Amino acid sequence: MAGGRAPRTVLAALLLVGWCCTGASGDEAEPFWTNPDSRAAQQAAEWRLAGRDTDAALMDRIATRPQAEWLNGPNPGPVVRARTTDAALAGRTAVLVAYYIPHRDCGLYSTGGAPSAADYRAWVDEFADALGDRGAYVIVEPDAVAQVVAGCTQVVAEDRYALLAYAVDRFTSSPHTHVYLDAGNSGWIPEAWRLVDALAAAGIAQADGFALNVSNFQTNAASSTYGDWLSGDLGGKHYVIDTSRNGNGPYSGTDSWCNPPGRALGEPPTTHTGNPRLDAYLWIKRPGESDGTCRGGPAAGSWWPSYALELARNAVR
Repeated sequence: MAGGRAPRTVLAALLLVGWCCTGASGDEAEPFWTNPDSRAAQQAAEWRLAGRDTDAALMDRIATRPQAEWLNGPNPGPVVRARTTDAALAGRTAVLVAYYIPHRDCGLYSTGGAPSAADYRAWVDEFADALGDRGAYVIVEPDAVAQVVAGCTQVVAEDRYALLAYAVDRFTSSPHTHVYLDAGNSGWIPEAWRLVDALAAAGIAQADGFALNVSNFQTNAASSTYGDWLSGDLGGKHYVIDTSRNGNGPYSGTDSWCNPPGRALGEPPTTHTGNPRLDAYLWIKRPGESDGTCRGGPAAGSWWPSYALELARNAVR
């Protein structure tokens, strides 16, 4: 993408047309911030310059809606500070993902993370300090709890849970920050009770709640049923659901979690959920970013325009 981007001045002019008159999700009542220079926004602008107006309009279904910023490498402070500052200036709230736990993804497509527990704590400290008093929604370490419960042998459960509890404690100490500890999805560990002790050890009591369906495709109905079960076992904890790609529900074939075909954008981000325990639908996984090198996809987290276009084309709205 880097070699094919339109100049920023042109991008800004093109984006301004759709940005000046709507809120982050097309609804001024919604609180979440949309990055006007996201990869989806850049793609839409490039396609307009190339005369691909129909495709650009479809890409706007992604570009004009708020998505999370993933912090998955060293030195998170500058990005955290920049995103929360931009959001605050717009009167909105940034959604951030802390994704740097040691032995991340149990050695799979998104392997990596901090080289040691000490490095991770220092990383968390930098992240938390950068939040200041501006506030954010922070999703803590997708898959980190569920992978241990599912049997990941690369980590010692007690050590991982201690690091997660440290992260939750530090993030919740930041004013106006809403913290949700990831709890996998309803299709991965169907027996929600199996997560209860692990989430407790990982600091769920200090968090605002837990996150479900991150980077997955389970329906809102399945996820909210699962969330209500889990909430009941966790003393009424609230939760959020990732709806970024669940518009057509889960794929029924093999490797259903990894770049499955025929999927669609889901419910746009909103705090209007109709469920008192469900705080928000969020786009935590950024639509159009690959799950990994499966089905012809690029590396995990890399922008994949054709997949993004398919998600948008299949969406109801």
